[in-house]
Amino acid sequence: MTQLQFTDIQGTPKIIRAAEIQIELPSTPLKYYRHGWQSWSLAAWTDVTPFPMQKPVSFHPYQTDAVYAREPNPHGSWLGAVEFEDGNILLLGALATDTHVFLLQNQLTGRSEADEVEWFIAYGSESKVFDEYVQQLGIRFGMAVKDHVPRVWCSWYSLYLEINEKILHQVFDGLGDLPFDVLQVDDGWQKDIGDWEANEKFPSGMAALAEKIKSTGRRAGLWLAPLLVAKSSQLFREHHDWLLKDEKRNYISPGFNYWGQDLFALDVSHPDVILWLEALMKQVRSWGFDYFKLDFLYGGAMKGRRHVNMPREAAYRQCLISMRKAMGEDAFLLTCGTPILPALGACDAIRIGPDVSYEWENRLYEYLLQNFSTPSIKNAIRTVVNRLWLKPLIHVDPDVEYFAAKENTLEEEHKEQLRDLALLCDFKATSDLPQWLTVEERELLRSFLNAEPKVSKLSRYKYALDNRIIDFSSAIEFTKQPKGFYALLGEIMGWGGNLKPVIQLILTLDTAAKKRRASRI
Repeated sequence: MTQLQFTDIQGTPKIIRAAEIQIELPSTPLKYYRHGWQSWSLAAWTDVTPFPMQKPVSFHPYQTDAVYAREPNPHGSWLGAVEFEDGNILLLGALATDTHVFLLQNQLTGRSEADEVEWFIAYGSESKVFDEYVQQLGIRFGMAVKDHVPRVWCSWYSLYLEINEKILHQVFDGLGDLPFDVLQVDDGWQKDIGDWEANEKFPSGMAALAEKIKSTGRRAGLWLAPLLVAKSSQLFREHHDWLLKDEKRNYISPGFNYWGQDLFALDVSHPDVILWLEALMKQVRSWGFDYFKLDFLYGGAMKGRRHVNMPREAAYRQCLISMRKAMGEDAFLLTCGTPILPALGACDAIRIGPDVSYEWENRLYEYLLQNFSTPSIKNAIRTVVNRLWLKPLIHVDPDVEYFAAKENTLEEEHKEQLRDLALLCDFKATSDLPQWLTVEERELLRSFLNAEPKVSKLSRYKYALDNRIIDFSSAIEFTKQPKGFYALLGEIMGWGGNLKPVIQLILTLDTAAKKRRASRI
């Protein structure tokens, strides 16, 4: 272990190679910056006291890095930072994958799951130390070409799984001359998770759908979750040897999602898996799609036995690079549910927060279960704002924005916050259907898509867009931990959320609500 005193890190930033590094702090810091593992994992400045473990445990695989989900001390993936009374920041960040940072009393500790790696250490103002860290990450991982602002219409938040060929054709025609660059078809087109072929709802096939999109003058986009495999799929039946397993050779579960069935993860170190994924990317490209949204990618980096004995995040990064090359240089790749650092330089854009929703906050999850990775406006804004330091490296996607009042009960101020966040990120998207939009809302959407405001950062959560001041502080505070009866109720509900029949009931109710919403188009 490499041990440093606080006096050792004064002055210019340092890069030190070590498998484990420990920095002795001069005093107890006020705040700790915890950086979540993947797109939906919490990123925020928090108190240095133990942070509540989010519940239910069954959600851990697809919300956080399950390896560290029960860690009581402040911690985060790849980097950690502490804030002192004078406002200065000490940042310890890895310049490699498969690393984690902990605050253990008055010691900031970085550990590698693999061999010795480079660690970046800097002390000073928040903007200075994060800018310097970004510069070093860019040197080692690469930086995306950012020559435009993506403007995307996506089918998910209006139609969910209820998409079909006829409805999408109507939507594409109804968007008219709204200045979208991409029309992206989301989940619901495939036969199964793992069987990436058009289902019966798309009788003309995916090439015809892409051609319809391109006839409107836009790029054709398609959603896939290529690293997950459903138990019901043909891929599962034919290739058990391609799946990630634990030490007892049981299949690794990446979670139980809204598809309502058991899921498994591909072993992305297996050469036959890589060949299959490369062929899949080329197939999608041959259909005419050149904007890829790859989702639930964390499955490729979960802990388990691999065909090749190598670090889990390094295996995932290698796989992502292979898929990116197979798409072709002119394709655009948005990664979602991805471990953040391993994706840098291997894609064009990263979703950097949890899903938005039609709720400002969900009291069940955020109060009783202390779960801040579930879909809500507040959770999304909090994590995205705390990850804006990534913007020089990659296109940062904050998820969609809302414009239509129809089918939406959000307060206007909350919709405005989402739009302002998108302007900060330089990534614009919506799922609003054209038939939902009034004339005024349609013109508001047009103005938003064309907007190019000058952005200035005023403080951690306050920005200026041209001459307009925006403050995200209202989304930053966490719901207080429940006490007494409500604490007990949270424990009971957290326990119940780990039972498969309860999960299936929740998913059934959620799916039914989405179907009702989609049916009202």
